[in-house]
Order: sequence, then C-alpha cells, then structure tokens
Amino acid sequence: MEDLIHQLKADIIEQLNLVDVNPDDIQPDTPLFGEGLGLDSIDSLEISVLLERKYQVKITNSQEGRKVFQSIRTLAEFITERRAAQTG
Repeated sequence: MEDLIHQLKADIIEQLNLVDVNPDDIQPDTPLFGEGLGLDSIDSLEISVLLERKYQVKITNSQEGRKVFQSIRTLAEFITERRAAQTG
C-alpha cells in the first residue's frame, strides 16, 4: 500500500502540474480539497481520468467520489479494493 501511495503522490503532482511540490510534501491523510492541497473540481476530473487510464478503476457516482477523494490514502484504498474485486 505504501508503494501505491507514493506512486499516487507522484502521479497527481505530474498530472496536475503542481510546481514546487514533491511526494514527500504530501502526507497520505492530508485532505485533497479545502485546506489540504487546495484542489478544485477541475483537479478532481483530472484525477478521475488518471485513475481510469493508469489504474483502470472508475468512480461510478458522486457519493463514492466524495469518499474516494478525501486523501491520497483513500484513493489508494479505493484502487486496492477495485483491483481485488476485478481479480477476485
């Protein structure tokens, strides 16, 4: 899980072109929106595209999205759960 968390940090930084941010700057439980990283709705769309393209997982509704987009850790947990369901 820690490897996935680190990879997600790097992917999000690259996808969103977050200058002056490196993976070590982001704590796994830091909120992605609001007072955390300060991302917005456009950023959430870009992260959704990243999840679909790189990790082959899709968020199917807005309630699920609110839960998944809380932090890097919740994103990693979502990916792990979906992958397990796909292979299980």
